[in-house]
Amino acid sequence: MCCLFGLIDTQRRYSGAEKSRMLHALATAAEARGTDAAGYACNGSGGLIVRKSPVPGHKLRFTVSDATVAVMGHTRMTTQGDARRNRNNHPFLGSINGARFAFAHNGVIYNDHELRERFKLPYTKIETDSYIAVQLLETQNALGFDALRFAAEQLEGSFTFTALGEQNDLYIVKGDNPLSLIRFPKTGLFLYASTREILEKALESCSQRANNGVWERMESGEMLKIDSAGVVTRSRFDDSKLQGWYAPYSYTCTPRYRSDGSYVGELKAVAYAFGYTPAMIDRLISRGFQPEEIEEMLYQM
Repeated sequence: MCCLFGLIDTQRRYSGAEKSRMLHALATAAEARGTDAAGYACNGSGGLIVRKSPVPGHKLRFTVSDATVAVMGHTRMTTQGDARRNRNNHPFLGSINGARFAFAHNGVIYNDHELRERFKLPYTKIETDSYIAVQLLETQNALGFDALRFAAEQLEGSFTFTALGEQNDLYIVKGDNPLSLIRFPKTGLFLYASTREILEKALESCSQRANNGVWERMESGEMLKIDSAGVVTRSRFDDSKLQGWYAPYSYTCTPRYRSDGSYVGELKAVAYAFGYTPAMIDRLISRGFQPEEIEEMLYQM
């Protein structure tokens, strides 16, 4: 359970300090979905950069300039790949025909080893399952809907992911994991986060009024591109691998309240239907969450 977040300042209305405050508010609110690491990517005078660290979101320092248009962020709850090794944290850098891009993912990919063998992708020290999508994109001709569709349709598990190119084109690929996006028509500002609750909390912290914005609808299987001028284009991919991949577990299976440890076992079983792993349930338990709280969390996602 991780969080995607970010902004696009299409009219260049905000100073670097204002954008940094908005990003800090987003990263802090995003800690609800992960505190093991945080990072962001944006284009600067030296090109596309990624800054990340194994710290909670509120401890990450955002230093974007007045000229910064798009920023793509991530807070992480570790499922695969030790967060203390910073190479395992998001966002990741990739390159297609010499043009760099950044990538961030919320979810779990289960066929990463199979895909690496099938497409003869190079060995990497990055242990995170998400990185397989970066490698798949690097086999394509350009960053765009075709490349993103190709990568998305190979993945089995659960995901929503974002990609940022050198021309400040931000792509959102919406799978079965949540994402909320709000647009402010008067200022040309876009803000997004993995859940509406996180986004609304951040809006309150940075004095942006949600009632001044328009919530953009996105469904599973949809891809969205926001360019540096604020033009939004949409496309689709086949998301059928995200539906039914968790067999033999049933999506309609509901954990029953029990006084013994079998309740946790049932939570672990049904968690697959929502894109989580047994290890993630154990991690939440170790952090003090009660089974009832975890069940409520699953059915709200």
